Amino acid sequence: MKRENIFIASVAVAALVALAGCGAARPSKFYTLEMPAGAPAADGAAQQKVSLVVGRITAPHVYRDSRIVYRTGGAEMGAYEYHRWAEPPTEMLEAMFLRTLRASGRYQSVQELRTNARGDFILRGRLHEFQETSGAGLAARVALEMDLFDQATGLSVWSHYYAHNESVDGKEVADVVAAFNRNVHRALREITSALDRHFASNPPQKQ
Repeated sequence: MKRENIFIASVAVAALVALAGCGAARPSKFYTLEMPAGAPAADGAAQQKVSLVVGRITAPHVYRDSRIVYRTGGAEMGAYEYHRWAEPPTEMLEAMFLRTLRASGRYQSVQELRTNARGDFILRGRLHEFQETSGAGLAARVALEMDLFDQATGLSVWSHYYAHNESVDGKEVADVVAAFNRNVHRALREITSALDRHFASNPPQKQ
């Protein structure tokens, strides 16, 4: 009888431990970058007779993962396990450039590379940094270089480097994500404006 009571008690304890373990699992939270509230529209500037293809944005492996990356100082980096991007940052940036350039109305056509579309130029890039930093203060850092590849000549004819630390208003991960959104919107404005100026000064010669 005593052995049966000990066995029943042991089973009950094991069941409680298992239930406690299940309850301790933390749910993952997912975040996404948002399109600017007002996508840039044609402001009277002449439409360029240019067909653009938005190509790949490459990045170090750490930014091709969905986890939000942080730098604690020096060369040390880490990533949140339960706070993740809905898509890798490179893919979100590609989609935002595609939609922003299409919405501008300044180009004859803007297509994505995966459609196997042929265009005059391919806009492609390299994401160097996309991380939370905590040096002088909490900030969302974005460092991105875009270049323009001329399909006719096989040469890169334009490039623009963007780097900025956007201060975080708060201490939660959601506040960091909001800072990333502001920083990326700023990058989109700066890079697309620089691209517009390039074509205005260097209109392509159609054969």
